[in-house]
Amino acid sequence: MKYNKINGQHFLSMVTNASIRLENEKAYVDSLNVFPVPDGDTGTNMSMTFTAAVDEVRNSKSTNIGEVSKVLAKGALMGARGNSGVILSQIFRGIAKGLEGKEEVNAYEFALSLLEGSKSAYRAVMRPTEGTILTVIREVGEKTTEYHTDDVTDLMEKVVTFADETLEKTPELLPQLKAANVVDSGGMGLLVILKGMYEALESGFKMAEKVEQKSFEEYVAARDTHTEITFGYCTEFIVLAKPENDSFRDYLESMGDSIVYVAFDDILKIHVHTDNPGLVLAEAAKMGELTKIKIENMREQHRNLQDTPDVHMEAPKSEPVVEAVKEKYAFISVSMGEGIREVFEDLGVSYVISGGQTMNPSTQDIVKAVESANAEHIFILPNNKNIIMAANQAKDISGKDVYVIPTKTIPQGVAALTAFNPEAAVETNYDALLASISTVKSGSVTYAVRDTEIEGMAVKQGDYLGLLESKIKVVKRDLYPLVDELIDTMVDEDSSSITLFYGEDVNEEEFTQFLSELEEKYEDLDVMSVAGKQPLYYFIIAVE
Repeated sequence: MKYNKINGQHFLSMVTNASIRLENEKAYVDSLNVFPVPDGDTGTNMSMTFTAAVDEVRNSKSTNIGEVSKVLAKGALMGARGNSGVILSQIFRGIAKGLEGKEEVNAYEFALSLLEGSKSAYRAVMRPTEGTILTVIREVGEKTTEYHTDDVTDLMEKVVTFADETLEKTPELLPQLKAANVVDSGGMGLLVILKGMYEALESGFKMAEKVEQKSFEEYVAARDTHTEITFGYCTEFIVLAKPENDSFRDYLESMGDSIVYVAFDDILKIHVHTDNPGLVLAEAAKMGELTKIKIENMREQHRNLQDTPDVHMEAPKSEPVVEAVKEKYAFISVSMGEGIREVFEDLGVSYVISGGQTMNPSTQDIVKAVESANAEHIFILPNNKNIIMAANQAKDISGKDVYVIPTKTIPQGVAALTAFNPEAAVETNYDALLASISTVKSGSVTYAVRDTEIEGMAVKQGDYLGLLESKIKVVKRDLYPLVDELIDTMVDEDSSSITLFYGEDVNEEEFTQFLSELEEKYEDLDVMSVAGKQPLYYFIIAVE
């Protein structure tokens, strides 16, 4: 159908349909991972980011496209997961900037907003790489502004064509893509979104049908892992007002814990665990209109989870909560595997966010941990290269004194914690933690999910893969010969220790035998093992 102009409701239908399409095709986008490992997560991250964005604006009745796009962009910002999700959120932040103040737009004005999306995405990346989602959105923005039409549907058809053509060129721009015989996964995710937006227009806003997908685990901070629940009601809401000062934040701290207080433009997002949600809402209503109110009885949820009979609960005490003493430092770390989580907690990490490959926490997950940390200075250890951008985005949003240490592996995160000195100044610690990253070599062992060729090495589905940092170094059909060879490539004359975090799929009897042989082989080194219990990776290896 032809549309000379589109308004806020048109745009909402376009992005809603795009969200459904991406959710349906996220597994395919995941499969385009350059490395044949079982944790390709680009499609999952983009889908979860975009779903969060659409959920934020789904019930909007506004016909103002500027208003709708702004709320969508905020939802994408807070829901961004992984590098691809952060870049996607920045694309739609730029689009919102291009649509700002407009009730409706024609084809050329919408094309200009796509160009703004490109500029915003490039600004967000320190070292932009061509042959990625960045290239796709840039080509789309540049070409559509040169295309003349009075029909937005026709424009979006061209947008899809331009995106598809650019995506097909990505293997020529990135040798890794060409070697793996795939196109860029982020670019493919963007193409799916753009197709979904076009199909909504072309069909007269008939929505795509959802395909049943398996649910993904929720990511939560470690603060709420205790079986005893101090405050009974998880209370979340949004205040449609810009706070004049931090007095309401102080009020929340007197009413409960697990506080998330995020001010963004003219909205205030609140999360608090309290025994008096009614009082909290009444106080919040003094600032402005309330929306998205959700109150859950956590004690009831806990009883249901534990399958225990209902018990009598005493009425909440009315005494004021004594505010905890603020610490000088707090650490937030991301990890996967119960054993690795325990290592970080033993090393003094206050909040461990469950996540890693295939389970990238969102910006909002990290913001929640930051806001809950009662400390003057907060260090974040992402421990995964795909989480660093979301961590930096959370830092910018939080308003606290936050430092992101760009750890890309679990061993780097552990090394950073051992370099920390609680008596030192924050600048001294920041420099020491940064320097510690280079003191450890990180290896990992997983398996191939498909046939491919990587840097001249033939890989068959089911092969074991030994990775040094992020590069595949060893490929074998047998597990322990591969682990032995990988460690050989990591150890040098300066090495003093080897630590193996073994995963949930490792046979302990076989590993014990291998460990004994390893200790004998490297008798001058400290050889240690930890039951990391991580999924997908048989071993994570640290050599220092």
